[in-house]
Amino acid sequence: MIYLKLFLAFLKVGALSFGGGLGMISLIHDTCVGSGWLTESELLNMIAVAESTPGPIAVNIATFVGSSQGGFLGALVATLGIVLPSFIIILIIVSVAKNLLKYAGVKATLTGMRPAIVGLIVSVTITMLLTQILDLRFVESTVNIDYFGIAILGILALVTILYTKLRKKALSPILLIVASGILGIIFY
Repeated sequence: MIYLKLFLAFLKVGALSFGGGLGMISLIHDTCVGSGWLTESELLNMIAVAESTPGPIAVNIATFVGSSQGGFLGALVATLGIVLPSFIIILIIVSVAKNLLKYAGVKATLTGMRPAIVGLIVSVTITMLLTQILDLRFVESTVNIDYFGIAILGILALVTILYTKLRKKALSPILLIVASGILGIIFY
C-alpha cells in the first residue's frame, strides 16, 4: 500500500508543479511533512543534500523519501511518480506543438505563472526560516532564536555580496554549500 501512496503522492507533485525543482518544494513540503514521511528539519536537510548532489532536486527528494519509506521499490515508484508527468507533457509538446511558444496565449499563460512560482518559493523559504532559525511553528509559539543559524546565514550573505561586488560574477552554489557545512561544524 505504501508504494501506491508514494507513487500517487509524487505523481501529484510532478503533475501540479511548475517552475522546476524549486517550484515543487512547496508541494513536496505539504506532501512529505503532511504524510509524516519527513519532519520539517529532515526536509530542510534533504533539500540541502539534494541541492548538492547531481540531478534535479525534486527527483533526489522523491528518491530519498521513497527509499526511506519503502526501500528500493519505494525509491523507484516515488521517482517514477515525480518524473512521469513531465515526461508525458514533454512528449506531447514535442510531438503535437513544435511551435507552441509562438502563440501569444501560451506566452501570456507562462508569463502569468511566473509570479505564482516565485511566491511559492518565497513562501516555503519564509516558512523554513521561521521554523528552523526562529523555531516558530505556531502563532502562539515562543520564539527560540538559533543565533548560530543566523550567524551562518549572515556570513554566507556577506560573502556572497562581497564576492559578487568584487568579482562581478556569482559565487558557486557548491562553494556556498561546502562553506555552510564547514560553518555548521565550527558553530555547532
